[in-house]
Amino acid sequence: MADAARPLLALLCFLLIAYALSDNRRKIPWRVVFAGLALSIGLAVVLSGFSPVKRILLFMSESAHALQTATDAGSSFVFGYLGGGETPFAVQKPSASFILAFRALPMVLTISALASLFFYWGVLQRVAGALAWLLRRSMGLNGPLALGAAVHVFVGMIEAPLLIRPYLAQMQRGELFALMSCGMAGVAGTVMVIYAGFLAPFIPDALGHILIASVIATPAAISIAAIMSPWRLDEDADDASLMVDHPPAGPFDAIIRGVAEGVGPLVGIVSVLLTTIALVTLVNIALAQLPPLGGRVVSLQWIFAWPFRPVAWLIGVPWEETPVAASLMATKTVVNEFVAYRAMSELSVDALSPKSRLLLTYALCGFANFGSMGILVGGLNAMLPERRAEIARLGLRSILSGTMATCTSATVAGALYDLTSISAAASGS
Repeated sequence: MADAARPLLALLCFLLIAYALSDNRRKIPWRVVFAGLALSIGLAVVLSGFSPVKRILLFMSESAHALQTATDAGSSFVFGYLGGGETPFAVQKPSASFILAFRALPMVLTISALASLFFYWGVLQRVAGALAWLLRRSMGLNGPLALGAAVHVFVGMIEAPLLIRPYLAQMQRGELFALMSCGMAGVAGTVMVIYAGFLAPFIPDALGHILIASVIATPAAISIAAIMSPWRLDEDADDASLMVDHPPAGPFDAIIRGVAEGVGPLVGIVSVLLTTIALVTLVNIALAQLPPLGGRVVSLQWIFAWPFRPVAWLIGVPWEETPVAASLMATKTVVNEFVAYRAMSELSVDALSPKSRLLLTYALCGFANFGSMGILVGGLNAMLPERRAEIARLGLRSILSGTMATCTSATVAGALYDLTSISAAASGS
């Protein structure tokens, strides 16, 4: 099949999988489905194809580098050579001096403080409100779902529902599932800069691509969720607004609160990484006792990589590169996207083509993994104890919907990459 038709085949396959898993095919709101896909494509074209927007994304990438430099200054002062300061001894292996907890993760505190300050100034409310307005007008969503989905672009899968907590109890089952799917289809702003730091040597404007991935995956996640668990549209519903208990008294108070609120996610990331890797390793030790299959030791990543090979090919990865791509996608699902991005940054230059690295930047950009599912279900259970059983049943489905949403965004990015390459080649000739 011609490469030009592969993106259409990929989108069709994702929609058919969602349709096969739908719990009410007769009530699928097709306006939401097709408007969401069209919005994903349109946003991708606008965010990646227009010079003013590209200049903004370039500025953001440069700002990310400045943030990393500033955070390194703070972490090296507090942690010394563990945080990137000068070592009191000769370093025999420079790569071993990078300690994740002291070099990369302190960025969570910096971003959390800045996010709190921007929220105090009203910047995040305006940006999220504009995106929510776009989602509502184009897809016919009600106010709370549109706002919750929009906020997911900037905050984590637990923080977003917290900001619209008063509206959660009245949400239909499908709307709640769409909100969960958005959480699984994106990553929090507190970790975007960290992932961009991993990918910067290989992906030009890495932060811009990660931000675009989170933005275009949001309407895609809603489209897929609308097929898997439909809901009744109510365009006459009132708008929603972000809710914050005890707003900060001033800019400095906002920064202090942001730092305090960032400690929880920081500890959570460390805890989840440690525990998830330990549990996956424990399961892999048990699986390693089985006879080798195909000359390979059996592991969870190896098992999950098999179904991801055709998925990787569908989104545009050349077949000969699908073993590496599928392994990264399996790692993202079994462990998390943090480990997957880190593993991709450690690959040799010739392991993946530039296009495949770009595709995986989008495909890995989501919280859809088993550890995140536990966090999401646990957090929503605390907010909605009366819907505990319903939330638990939607948990596993949200991993699948979030994964298909990130793969959809990767498919769109790959199609635009091909069009740009063809256009550049035509201009050169």
